[in-house]
Amino acid sequence: MIELRHLTIGYGEKAVLSDICQTLEAGRLVCLLGSNGVGKSTLLRTLAGFLQPLSGKVLLGDKDISTLPLSERSKAVSVVLTERVEVPYMKVRDLVGMGRSPYTGFFGTLTKEDKQIVGEAIEMVGIADLAERTIDTLSDGERQKAMLAKALAQQTPVILLDEPTAFLDFHAKISTLKLMLRLAHETGKTILMSTHDVEMALRLSDLLWIVQDGKIQTGTTASLTENGILRQFLGDEAANYSQAK
Repeated sequence: MIELRHLTIGYGEKAVLSDICQTLEAGRLVCLLGSNGVGKSTLLRTLAGFLQPLSGKVLLGDKDISTLPLSERSKAVSVVLTERVEVPYMKVRDLVGMGRSPYTGFFGTLTKEDKQIVGEAIEMVGIADLAERTIDTLSDGERQKAMLAKALAQQTPVILLDEPTAFLDFHAKISTLKLMLRLAHETGKTILMSTHDVEMALRLSDLLWIVQDGKIQTGTTASLTENGILRQFLGDEAANYSQAK
């Protein structure tokens, strides 16, 4: 579980989001929605410990994540960013194996147990047939699954994803969201992902975090529809999603 306790985030002295008090519970897929520039990526990077909060705390259990050494933080939180992976000649199995780096020491040699964990992660996301392929031969959807397998191999209780469906076609978007929903439920991990694919998020997420006007409103699709927040966020398009979930 991650707790955001009176968290204010931003760059320099400029706050993007202020006094956030929210909790991310285990075993749920939470989708982070909002327009460009409202602070979604900044929030994810702060939760990952890449950025220091301007004030407040991000607690992982009872520990302030900003005070954790990298070696400990990398065993608690894994991150999948938007950037397209370009690694010529590297095989999928080797990329996923990099998720074991917090455990393998300086030389990065995988033990038998590490290799088993890598294989299980590859199986879990459904790309066992791609394990010996090189990354540069994969489709965008296949690459995202490989990156998710790498995050799973890292064996962290929390996975943060920044626009994981950005480069995917329609069917790959659905497949990716369904996969993350299943993984959250089956593994008990906390999964938070930002996305612009609003309709899919409304239908497939357990919970929504809507960033608007410097605040975060949380709830299920049904509860956010009932209290009018979804209509406020979507405007005239709200009617198109009223039956989402």
